This record gives sequence, structure tokens and C-alpha cells, in this order.
Amino acid sequence: MPLFSNPAQAFLPTHPLCPSSRSVVSLPLSLTLSFKMLVSLSSSASAISQKASGHGFSLSSSTSMFNASLNSKKWRRTSSFVRGLYPKRSVGNGALVSASNEDNHSLTLDMVFEPFEEVKKELLLVPDNPQASLARQKYTDQCEAIVNEQINVEYNVSYVYHAIYTYFDRDNVALKGFAKFFKDSSKEERQHAEKLMEYQNKRGGKVRLQSMTMPSSEFDHAEKGDALHSMELALSLEKLNNEKLLNLHRIANENNDVNLVDFVESEFLTEQAEAIKKISEYVAQLRRVGKGVGVWHFDQMLLHDVVTA
Repeated sequence: MPLFSNPAQAFLPTHPLCPSSRSVVSLPLSLTLSFKMLVSLSSSASAISQKASGHGFSLSSSTSMFNASLNSKKWRRTSSFVRGLYPKRSVGNGALVSASNEDNHSLTLDMVFEPFEEVKKELLLVPDNPQASLARQKYTDQCEAIVNEQINVEYNVSYVYHAIYTYFDRDNVALKGFAKFFKDSSKEERQHAEKLMEYQNKRGGKVRLQSMTMPSSEFDHAEKGDALHSMELALSLEKLNNEKLLNLHRIANENNDVNLVDFVESEFLTEQAEAIKKISEYVAQLRRVGKGVGVWHFDQMLLHDVVTA
């Protein structure tokens, strides 16, 4: 009784991790039939040869015919097909079909990323100077300078807002809602400056703080009044700040610094547009109420966060 239900399995390779097992591979029908014909022909030839030998006959011609069939073109094509599927590997003095394609494996290794070779050129870029940044990569001096300039802009705007806050917090002005609004605005601009300083250090730049201009301490206006005048000043500062941010964005683009471009877009530009819209509406509303009691009502709305943009 045959060991395999499919005679073609007798020619399949053993698994490299389990020599006692054999890989089950589905072969084409024509190839399976060829194996069956071969086994059947071999069994018949052996049986006939044994009977003939018992009666004193020689079947050398039958043996020659069987050997000729093995050398036929059809069988050579079949065996070539099997060898193409599984290249040979040496086992002792014979040859066994292998399920692993070593040639293809070597071709794959030729295309694998070589990190130690690629990193050699990067290692040359690591500075030996203890004063130089180790984290700096593709961060130009122009980008570093414009970031420091924007830090100074944010601090100056925060400084002006803080001065306006102290004006409205006076006992003879006493507009607590305006004082609260400008104090919060000053804190927000200072946080922007700190965020830029953190980014400067992250990219390997050096933060260089610059001097700030002393702001005015009086914000009253004979025609407009202090509330409208201060809010118009805030709108002008927000637009100026937006222009500076757009200039920072332009320089980052010119230097192909995609990291800085993304930072400015995600952290500043959208928020700046929203701030301009909100303060523009405040200016429009203050122009409607005039300098009288309407300013006090507007101040109360700011104090209790009732005013919405």
C-alpha cells in the first residue's frame, strides 16, 4: 500500500525544521498524472521482470524501454518543472529538493536598508564643540533669527496689553471688564513668546531676548474715549502681529523648513485670524454705544464673559 495518497508527494521536500514531515504542495493535474504513470509503469516492470526471471527469461529490452521513457522529452519537461519549483540542496551523497529559495533570498538581501552604512555620513555632522547644539538639523541661521524676532514681537505686544490692563484697573477709571480682557490678552501673548522659545531650543537654536519699548501709560482719547481707543489699538497690534507671523511663515518656506512652517500654521495663524475677528467686532460694537453709559454696560459684559465674537 503506498505511503502517500498522491504519488507526487513522495518527491516533495521535507520541512527544514521537521525532517520527518513533508511539505504538502498542490501540483498541477498533469504533473500528478505523470507521477502516477511513472509509479504504475515502474511497478508493472518490476512484477514482469520478477516473473520472467523465475522462468529463465531476460527483459533487458523492457528495461531499456523504461529507461528510454525516463529520458523522454515529456518527462524531462516535468522534472524541469519540479526543479524550477524547488532548487536542490545537498544531503550526504544525494540531492534533495529544498523549499527555500536561497537565490531569491540573496537577491533580497542586496536591497535591504543598511543603517550602519547610511548613518556614517550623519555621524560626521555631529559637532564635537561642547557649545554647539547636538539636536540642530537643517535649521538655518535665518530661521533662527526670525524666530527670535517673533519672540520679541510677542513680548512687546504683551507688554502693551499689560499697560492697558493697569490703566483700566485704576480707581478713577474702574472698568474691570476691560482690565480683565487686556490682562488675559497680555498673558496669552506672553505664552506665545514662551512657546516660540521652547521651539527655538527644540530645533537647536539660541534664544536671544531683545529690548522692549516702554509703552504709554495713558490711553484716554478726547474724541473716541478710552474704551474704543484701547480696543482699536489692540486691533492694530493683532494685525501687526499677524503680518510678522506671515513673514516668519514666508522665510520658513524659502528655507524649505517644513517643520517650522507646520509649527507656525498649526500654533499661530488660525488663532491669530480668530483674534482679529473677535476684536474687530468689539470695535464695531463700541462705536455703536458711544462714550456714555453704553461703555459701562459693555464693560460688564466683558467682566462676566457675556460678550461673544
